[in-house]
Amino acid sequence: MDRESIHESLTKKLESKSANLAHFADLVNDYMNFWDVKNALNDDLKARGVMYTDKSSVGVDMQKNNPSTKELVMVNRQMLSILKELGFNTSDIGANDGDDEM
Repeated sequence: MDRESIHESLTKKLESKSANLAHFADLVNDYMNFWDVKNALNDDLKARGVMYTDKSSVGVDMQKNNPSTKELVMVNRQMLSILKELGFNTSDIGANDGDDEM
């Protein structure tokens, strides 16, 4: 899925709930910003892995935990929190809204 289709899907869902108010539209924009961060974190994990080699202050190679691992969990948690605040969940997805993507 691309950014545009996800944003459109969330916006349509707001409209189907008659909740297309500025506050909720702003939450959708926040969600999309987190979506961008999530993708960047995933790219970093693919490139460097969960652990990566770095130099210590004295120049010795050492293994470090990639902070993107922990940050990805926090970003996903916040994204789920936004969806919950918007009242979006799998139980209300159906034929009545005509939107099968989210």
